[in-house]
Amino acid sequence: MWAKTITGNFANVIHGLNANHLTDRVIQRSKRMILDTLGVGLLGTSTEVCHKVTQYSKIYSSDISSTIWGHLDFRLPPLYAAFVNGVAVHSMDFDDTWHPATHPSGAVLPAVIALSEAFPQKKKTSGLDLLLAFNVGIEVQGRLLRFSSEARNIPKRFHPPTVVGTMGSAAACAKLLGLDQTKCKNALAIAASYAGAPLANAATQTKPLHIGNAAKHGLEAACLASQGLQGSKRILDMESGIGAFYTDYNPQTLPTLQSYPWLLDQQDVAIKRFPAHLGTHWVADAASSVRRKLVESHDNLLPLDKIEKVILKVPEVKYVNRPSPTSEHEARHSFQFVACSALLDGSMSVQSFTNENIHRPALQELLGKTQLEHPPDNMPSFESLYCEVSVTLRDGNTISDRCDTFYGHWRKPLEKEDLEEKFQSNASSVLPAEATEGIIETVYNLEKVEDCSVLSTFLSGQSARALPEELHFL
Repeated sequence: MWAKTITGNFANVIHGLNANHLTDRVIQRSKRMILDTLGVGLLGTSTEVCHKVTQYSKIYSSDISSTIWGHLDFRLPPLYAAFVNGVAVHSMDFDDTWHPATHPSGAVLPAVIALSEAFPQKKKTSGLDLLLAFNVGIEVQGRLLRFSSEARNIPKRFHPPTVVGTMGSAAACAKLLGLDQTKCKNALAIAASYAGAPLANAATQTKPLHIGNAAKHGLEAACLASQGLQGSKRILDMESGIGAFYTDYNPQTLPTLQSYPWLLDQQDVAIKRFPAHLGTHWVADAASSVRRKLVESHDNLLPLDKIEKVILKVPEVKYVNRPSPTSEHEARHSFQFVACSALLDGSMSVQSFTNENIHRPALQELLGKTQLEHPPDNMPSFESLYCEVSVTLRDGNTISDRCDTFYGHWRKPLEKEDLEEKFQSNASSVLPAEATEGIIETVYNLEKVEDCSVLSTFLSGQSARALPEELHFL
C-alpha cells in the first residue's frame, strides 16, 4: 500500500529497497565513492582538527566500540567513531561533491561502518548490506535536494550536508538496522531535529564538524527510533519540517520500488584531485593552462615581475572570495589562492596548503595583483559554472584560458588508475602498504564480502594476517 504522505512514502522506500534494486552502475559508482572517502578520511586523521576531536571524544567509553580509522589500538563507541571518522573525511575538504550541492559520502559511510561493528558477532553485516545502506543514504540526500531549486546552486546560508547528510545518515542506519516503516519515519523525524549549521563557519576548523555531526546524529536518530522514540509523522511534508531550510520547498513522492531509478545512476559525483572547495578546481585547471602558455615564452619560468594583474572570472560565491587567506582552511576556500598557487607551481596538491606555501613572498605578491570578476552568465552551480583566468603583462599582452569542466568533475570522471593513485597516496600516509592494498581489494569486491568487518580490520592498519581464516574471501 502506497503512503499518503511524503514522509510515509520515504519510509516505505527506505524499508522496501533491497540489494536486487541496485544496478551495476550504482554499485560501481558507489564503490568509487567509498574508496575515495576512505582515502581522504585516512589522510584527514593527521590533521589538527581531527586530533582535537579525537582527544575530545576520548572522554566517552562503552563496552561496544568501533574502529577509528588509522588507529590500531584506539576505538570509540559507535556514535563517536562515526563523529571522529566523519570529521576526518571533511577535515581537508577533499571528499566528494554532488549536484545539487552537497558532500554525500562523508555523512553516511562513517556511520554505517561504525554501526556495522556494533552488531553482535552472530549478526554479520555483509558487504552487500553495507552497499545497500550506503546507497539508501545517498539516495535520500539526492531526493531531498531536488525538493528545492535553491539547492541546485552553491549554498549561501547553511551547509547542505548538515541537513540532507544528517537525513541520509539516518536513512542508511535505519536500513542497516532493518527498521520497519514506522521506525524509518521516526528516524527521519528525529534526524531533522539535529539538522542544520550556518555557512559562516566555512573556512574554519569547525566546518569539518558538520560532516562528523551529520554522521553521528543520523546514527543516533536511527538508534533512538529503534527504541521506539517518536517524532512528527509528516517531517518531510511540512514547511516547518525540512521545508524550514528552503524558501521554495516542494516535496514529491518517490518512484515506485518496481525498477527503482537511483539518482546515482543518473548523476555521478565529482572526485577531487586536490583538497579544496570544488569551485576552485575550475580555477586551478584554467590557471595551470595559462601558466603553460606563459612559461613557453619565458624559459620555463613564470615571469612574476612582468605580471601587471590577474583577472579571475568566476561565479559570485562570497565564502570562496578570500583575497588574503592566512590559514589552510581559508586557503582551501579561496579562488584567489588556488589561482595564484597554480600559476606559480603549475598544479595543486596536498602540499599546496602548508603554512610555508601559503605565506611565501611570491604568492603574496601575486595575490596582491589578483582581482575577481563575476560575469552575469556565470551562475553559482557546480553543473554550469566556468572559470576564465587572464594574466595581463606589463608590455600589454594578455594570456587567457577558460575551464568549463575540470578533470574529476562528473562530466569528466577520474580514470580508475588515477582514483587508485589518489587513494594510495592518501592512505599510505597513515597505513602500511598491506592494509592499503587490502582496502582496495575489499572495496572492489564489496558485494562478495560475507562479513564487512574485514574492512574495519584494514582501516585500523592491520594486515590480512589478522583476519580469521573464513574472512580470507579473495
